[in-house]
Amino acid sequence: MIADAASESARSEAIRLALRDRGYLEGQNIVTEFRYAEGKRDRYSELAADLVGLKVDVILVAGGDVAIRAAKNATKTIPIVMLGAGSDPVEAGHVESLARPGGNVTGITNLARDVGGKRLELFKEAVPKLARVAALYDPGNPAAARDLKESLSEAARALRLTLQPLEVRNTDDFAKVFAVLNKQRPDGLYVIGGGLLATNQERIIGFALKSRLPSLHSSKEAVEAGGLMYYGADLSDSYRRIAYYVDRILKGAKPADMPVEQPTKFELVINLKTAKQIGLTIPPEVLARATKLIQ
Repeated sequence: MIADAASESARSEAIRLALRDRGYLEGQNIVTEFRYAEGKRDRYSELAADLVGLKVDVILVAGGDVAIRAAKNATKTIPIVMLGAGSDPVEAGHVESLARPGGNVTGITNLARDVGGKRLELFKEAVPKLARVAALYDPGNPAAARDLKESLSEAARALRLTLQPLEVRNTDDFAKVFAVLNKQRPDGLYVIGGGLLATNQERIIGFALKSRLPSLHSSKEAVEAGGLMYYGADLSDSYRRIAYYVDRILKGAKPADMPVEQPTKFELVINLKTAKQIGLTIPPEVLARATKLIQ
């Protein structure tokens, strides 16, 4: 269960390759069924029920808390593997503990809430004139709303940044939000993750480029598509771990006994082509810390 084909193609392909390395060949000894919510949270339950009806062996959930909960409500027996989105899975009630999940849900948690403050810190270092940051988020995404209210607000105060939350609840809201951004002209745009924002990724990046607005993203794919920068879990490492979970489960392991893993590797990705396009010179000390520079 993922947002849409376009925004998830890189992740899907990376997981496919990681599974291939473990001996799973699509169409030969493994078959993947994709279901796309396309930014519509009310579709999660329907999509989860559809997959359960197909009697799949494992469900991978790329969405956040709402998607994970929908899958969990749809089945108590089919193993569910989280792909890293969402808030703390213990606090959200998805698992009993990280060490012993206890039910049919396991996987990885990227704990975006814990890295939100670090993202803002790096954003300020990369964009020296940064003072006002517009935070684009979907209030229907519990993890994004909690991240904004708690860690981001606290980090912004510590960094002496003014954080301006901008809500998008559906596709129609983007035109209104872009009009506000054009009028108020913040120094940077922080795009907090979620299915709705992932589905409209191209639209958001296009606006930021046209407006010469530095953009910080919670997804690496967004930066590869033209966003300015990403900081977070090393996604290639995460994809390999997803293949590990699928392999173990297909060989008989129970999600209840498979600990939920937190990221151990982080990456800073900067799009230099975008920086040049918007007229931004990123300090050399920030570039030196990047794990990947897109030319």
